[in-house]
Amino acid sequence: MTKQIIFISSVQKEFAVERRALKDFIQSDALLRRYFEVFLFEDLPASDRHADATYLNGVDQCEVYVGLFGNNYGAADSKGVSPTEREFNRATATSKERLIFIWGNDDKARHPKMSALIRKADNQLIRRRVVGLPDLTAGLYASLVDRLERTGDLRHLPFDAAACPRATLRDLSKEKLTDFLERAQRNRDYALAPNTKIEKALTHLNLLDGNHPSHAAVLLFGKQPQKFLISSEVKCLHFHGTQVLKPIPSYQIYKGTLFELVNQACDFVMSKINRTVGTRAQGPQAPVDYELPRDAVMEAIVDAVVHRDYASKASVQVMLFSDRLEIWNPGELPPPLTIERLRAPHASLPRNPLIADPFFLARYIEKAGTGILDMIALCKKAGLPTPKFRQEDGLFVQTLYRPKGPKPVKAQEAQAKAQEAQAEPTGLEKKLLAASLKEPKTGQELLAAVGYTERSGNFKRSMEKLLAQSLLVMTMPDKPRSSNQKYRLTPKGKALLVAHRKIKAKRK
Repeated sequence: MTKQIIFISSVQKEFAVERRALKDFIQSDALLRRYFEVFLFEDLPASDRHADATYLNGVDQCEVYVGLFGNNYGAADSKGVSPTEREFNRATATSKERLIFIWGNDDKARHPKMSALIRKADNQLIRRRVVGLPDLTAGLYASLVDRLERTGDLRHLPFDAAACPRATLRDLSKEKLTDFLERAQRNRDYALAPNTKIEKALTHLNLLDGNHPSHAAVLLFGKQPQKFLISSEVKCLHFHGTQVLKPIPSYQIYKGTLFELVNQACDFVMSKINRTVGTRAQGPQAPVDYELPRDAVMEAIVDAVVHRDYASKASVQVMLFSDRLEIWNPGELPPPLTIERLRAPHASLPRNPLIADPFFLARYIEKAGTGILDMIALCKKAGLPTPKFRQEDGLFVQTLYRPKGPKPVKAQEAQAKAQEAQAEPTGLEKKLLAASLKEPKTGQELLAAVGYTERSGNFKRSMEKLLAQSLLVMTMPDKPRSSNQKYRLTPKGKALLVAHRKIKAKRK
């Protein structure tokens, strides 16, 4: 299949970072990279060809022209025309599909000739205003998906853009959308007023598939999102010790829109951690300092909710232990991102751009691609260890470490010790671990290995405990009841098994 070439207006210094980020975004998206490749003027090798001829030739060779119109008009030639306008004129003359994005809402700051170019574009096509990189990537994503639909290349839309089965506009909350528009206008100078009709607002946010609300629309503004998307709930758990042990002292399952889920999960964590209250010396309200920076906690939860794989049947889990906060979300990092690259400046590569964009407009996301770096900086400023990140069995895990404070009060200490005591594996549990040592086993194979003929209550409880302690893991966590499900021994389980064998050998 021949890929379509996208030409991104290439000569404006004003958008050097944004152009590169758009290319990275398209190349990393599993769908878009199948159909498109991006031409950037700065990627060309040095040659003796005139620059004007080179970039105009790039327009001629492309199928899609993306124009980024900001405040600067650019250096005009002898006829008073800038390269940006020449590119637009050539794309028009050669009947290219033109996607025009107007950067910012302050038209007074624009060069008069750029304002004239924008008016020229207005008379010929529909263009969109954007107020940041997440807004830009979401707009381009929606436009390219729309093109693939129109050309017949794409018969199934990406999850966030596809219509939510059985959902109608009546399933969306006008009040929740109005609250969002108020916040977006206040925080990002968003173009739409809070009283905008729901159809127009959703169209502007690219949240309609035909006349039907998309999955993203239902998740963001639905009256009951979990009626349509059960696994979008967030599970919050609090343990007094350092392991996942039952009984769980505090366990909450939150439902609602994605904005509500983030707020509820963050409040759950902040209500469980230590805090100090200062004096009213500096104002009428006493300041409160939490052991974990609230903004860091919020950033980690937002990342999990916004960037998770919503096709998975698993839910986001927020687990608070005595020494750390762990946040698990279904899905892995999109290429070319790696755990190492997260710790350096990187482009924003959202899995769900039509969800990420409203979170940016509502200021839950501050800057594109800086969330992880901000989280690390906040923890460092608070004197906490550097957060850790890992990918494990199709999940992305973020770990924020709590400070090493005073020992827990007696009641908490007793409960923690009781929980730790439960960690000691029984004879049956040791047999189950040993049976899984060489290779993953099905439930039936484990039954046979330990001499059981049916799944008794003792067998079920042992399996639940080993899974809860992460000594065993499912090979298909998204399909827990699959007939092909197997159970694999984790490094932690293997270490425990080896330790017990050494103890047994010494006793002999």
